[in-house]
Amino acid sequence: MVSGMIKLDASVVAASSVVGYLERSGPIGHCFDFYDDKKNGGDRFGQDTFEKAESEMQRIALNCAIGKCGLRSEQLGAMFAGDLLNQCTSSAYGLLDFDVPYFGLYGACSTAAEGLILAGTMVTHGVYDYCASVASSHNCTAERQYRTPLEYGGQRTPTAQWTVTGAGAFVIGRSDDQHVRLTSALPGIAVEKGITDTNNMGAAMAPAAADTLIRYFRQSMTMPCEYDAIVTGDLGYEGGGILQDLVRMEGYDMGKRYQDCGQIIFTKQMQDTHAGGSGCGCSAVVMASYLLPKLLRGEIRKMLFMGTGAMMSPSSIQQGLAIPGIAHLVVLESPKNIGGDMS
Repeated sequence: MVSGMIKLDASVVAASSVVGYLERSGPIGHCFDFYDDKKNGGDRFGQDTFEKAESEMQRIALNCAIGKCGLRSEQLGAMFAGDLLNQCTSSAYGLLDFDVPYFGLYGACSTAAEGLILAGTMVTHGVYDYCASVASSHNCTAERQYRTPLEYGGQRTPTAQWTVTGAGAFVIGRSDDQHVRLTSALPGIAVEKGITDTNNMGAAMAPAAADTLIRYFRQSMTMPCEYDAIVTGDLGYEGGGILQDLVRMEGYDMGKRYQDCGQIIFTKQMQDTHAGGSGCGCSAVVMASYLLPKLLRGEIRKMLFMGTGAMMSPSSIQQGLAIPGIAHLVVLESPKNIGGDMS
């Protein structure tokens, strides 16, 4: 069996979220730090292109996160950032103002979890005192890169997910008893099960999510009942159901502990988002705005957070290749859970 468990000893000292108008109109809209008012351009954040708007979201999110914890940008040892665009251009352009070493990541929708693992590892081993993790996506930039031009107005299938317009930023520092702690992680293994439909990414990602989750339970010798929440980001309704079936077949029943960021961020029926949210920004903003506060308050004591990504590209789609999935898992614990007290 492949190992790979990573022991972490770091804390999320600050987090910030920036979203578009549709996300602000959803069920957790009141939780986000910043949003674009539709009256002022609708998800453009004062920019003249959607790509520049996504970069602007990253800049705003990281500035806000740094401000929340009272740091200066030069105190960051490194930034780990990624998005959905070719060569992670939104991240590269959006973070140009920060005079900080930059690591570009492409984990598709798993990028937020991947960034947390890498930043947490650097801090745990004393390479840096502080690191930042940033992830973003924009519905309009992703749609015209991966599917059809926006102007075409193609009908979306029931299994299609809606790419979230949003950016989440996290500042990771040394572990303390005041902030949410990163305690362990399990990097994912790429899994490909023959899914070629770009409108059903949930089905493409679910096998990789099951692989990581089952490996984690076996290697940590734990069961789902030992966690208050098991959260994926983002399989949506289609992939979430497949994941639950796959892990149940291996003897692990997650029950009501299971949630998915793509299901949390939108109201399916009222917002017409079909199978739920997706994109690098989906799990990033749900974690930063909704899940971390629950951990801080002790409503969630111990959580498995697993970022899931469909590792396709425009070229692979055009060539008809099947879509590999990836799922990176990180364990987060409430400051009220010091010593493992789940009472």
